[in-house]
Amino acid sequence: MNGWVEILFTYDEVEAQIVKQLLEGEGIRVVIDSAKIRPYPVSIGRIGEVRVMVREEEFERAREILRAMEDRTGRDEGDR
Repeated sequence: MNGWVEILFTYDEVEAQIVKQLLEGEGIRVVIDSAKIRPYPVSIGRIGEVRVMVREEEFERAREILRAMEDRTGRDEGDR
């Protein structure tokens, strides 16, 4: 995905969707890239990877938004 960078890597699709909605609410374009195979709820290794991607030029702003959210919720990046 040329021009897109990863802002979040997770195995939790719900977390990815929440982050997507948060960023889109701030006007940032977001794409979720998932290696999950539907309809099987398998999360083994690469099969379970979910990446939240933003445009390169919006990366810093998106990161600031996520940091602000983590500060409000008391969540540390090491908790992921």
